[in-house]
Amino acid sequence: MLDTDSLHIAGRVFSSRLLVGTGKFRSHAVMRDALVASGAEIVTVALRRVDLSRAGEGDVLDFVPPAMTLLPNTSGAVDADEAVRLARLGRAATGAELVKLEVTPDPRTLAPDPIETLRAAERLVAEGFAVLPYCSADPVLCRHLEEAGCATVMPLGAWIGSNRGLRTRDAIEVIVAQAGVPVVVDAGLGVPSDAAEAMEVGADAVLVNTAIAVAQDPVLMARAFALATEAGRMGFLAGRGAVLETAEASSPLTGFLS
Repeated sequence: MLDTDSLHIAGRVFSSRLLVGTGKFRSHAVMRDALVASGAEIVTVALRRVDLSRAGEGDVLDFVPPAMTLLPNTSGAVDADEAVRLARLGRAATGAELVKLEVTPDPRTLAPDPIETLRAAERLVAEGFAVLPYCSADPVLCRHLEEAGCATVMPLGAWIGSNRGLRTRDAIEVIVAQAGVPVVVDAGLGVPSDAAEAMEVGADAVLVNTAIAVAQDPVLMARAFALATEAGRMGFLAGRGAVLETAEASSPLTGFLS
């Protein structure tokens, strides 16, 4: 990663453009090792999985490296009211102003509800939260979320946990072109090349959980995603050459004997 190429979110500066999650790992210890291997600086934790009283031992937060920025999320919320309540609880318990907003009433697709997401975002921004909303890859919705004051937009690449890759590429390109806040591709990325592809089309960051957590070797997969994210970003900064309809020789066909 280029030293001068930093990710800016809500007034904070990060050198890694890979965000990671904490769900689905076979153990907290494996999760911790994967988080370290990823080199990520932001980790998202579902508020429903956290012991907000911190009374017990072995809570998921005990295994998150202390240097990582905690991004509580409202996973499981089915409407704006529930999402706002969860965000408030998370801020009271952790002190974190950052919140990953998720409103997913459909248990089959876990598709984000655009209307309730926008409503929740408006309320949370008004309460001083730095809101990172998970949303469908809808350029119009992303513009409304940005206008509402969200710190980022987080359009999905595919269904949550599906490992299907960047199925929304065309829409992501439009969102990137119009966005004035960081675009974080969230959900559905299944292999490191998916992360590289998202970064190559101009996404500012990617968030990966399932693909790392369910891999045969989560630690190695976390490292692979870190490298792919960096490679994709460098490819974007380098600038792709023209896409041609016909072949063009890379070596001169005349003048080489003179």
